[in-house]
Amino acid sequence: MDATFKLENAVFNYRVAAIMLEKNHLLLHKQVNDNYWALPGGRVKVLEDSQASIKREIKEELDFNIKVDNLVWITENFFEYDQRNYHEIGLYYHVSLQEGSFTLEKESFYGEEGDRLIYNWIPLEDLHNIQLRPEFLKTALKEIPTKPEHIIIKD
Repeated sequence: MDATFKLENAVFNYRVAAIMLEKNHLLLHKQVNDNYWALPGGRVKVLEDSQASIKREIKEELDFNIKVDNLVWITENFFEYDQRNYHEIGLYYHVSLQEGSFTLEKESFYGEEGDRLIYNWIPLEDLHNIQLRPEFLKTALKEIPTKPEHIIIKD
């Protein structure tokens, strides 16, 4: 069971996300019907630790076996989506492949879960040209901190 709790007018969500970098490109995904991109990842399951969760999510979505390098950001994100208020706790991990390196696809592609999510390798210098959520990532990803930072985001 996902660590997501739906209330009448709000949703609490516990999410992990992967920062996957290869040759100054960042892997992003978006739902087919959305107009913004995000880091790949997903919801943590109840009684699952966050590092196991990010490994599971990336395996399910992309069939990549990753290692977790380090925790970069802990976020408290408050936003509206689909006419509901969200309170999301997010853990953002820098990750790498267990063996080898990522293959940079030249065009958008679908993952293992079908055509619900589109993936794309975006050059870091082009992040300012796209809609990226949460928005702090546009600048923060250009200089990834060496120790975890706590960020509160209120849209």
